Amino acid sequence: MNSIEVCFSPELIHLHEVEGKIVVVVDIFRATSTMVAALASGVTEILPFADLEACRAMQAEGFLIGGERNGLTAPGFEMGNSPVAYLSGGYEGRRLAMTTTNGTQAIEKSKGAAEILIGAFPNLQATVSYIQAQHLDVLVHCAGWKGRFNLEDSLYAGALVKSLESTHQAEEDGALAMKSLFEREGHQLKNYLSKASHAKRLQNHGIESDIDFCLTLDLYQDVVKVDDRGFLVRI
Repeated sequence: MNSIEVCFSPELIHLHEVEGKIVVVVDIFRATSTMVAALASGVTEILPFADLEACRAMQAEGFLIGGERNGLTAPGFEMGNSPVAYLSGGYEGRRLAMTTTNGTQAIEKSKGAAEILIGAFPNLQATVSYIQAQHLDVLVHCAGWKGRFNLEDSLYAGALVKSLESTHQAEEDGALAMKSLFEREGHQLKNYLSKASHAKRLQNHGIESDIDFCLTLDLYQDVVKVDDRGFLVRI
């Protein structure tokens, strides 16, 4: 049986070994949910950036640019970090350059893994099925909030640990704790995570529809991974 472990913040990733593992990067509110939604809605590929200005420069290369800092669209960017913004269409065939406060940083710090997958509740089961076919150890890399633990990413980690329990053993305390939390609260995701600090920050911006989308299970059957060029693509 393979193993699964959880890293609760990019600030802690140096304590974990990524080589030879599938790393699932998760930023539920909202980066990884937005990435999954954008690709499902016709965006062909996404190039993530940790740096705001490097991302902005990609507009000159014909990219649609999406930038967010502290929950708000970055000045001068066409898109922010809203998954719902992509659902109405109009972005078919476009390439997206994207930078966010937490999620794109976690992708950058996951380099060196055997594979990097993008985790979100709307494609949870597809991700589970893909992982189970690979027979590799798994590390769930939570983006957190500015280096700190957050509830929504960690609860997704628990959902993944629970969903993989037939093939992957939780051998460290973080994975065991989050599995127990999901078993207790997973039946009421939206109600439970409405208490999360980042959910409250988003509610203050009036974007409850984003929260609802991010906590909806299994809308899509596509897995999202980082390819050899560093682009996010559907597989």
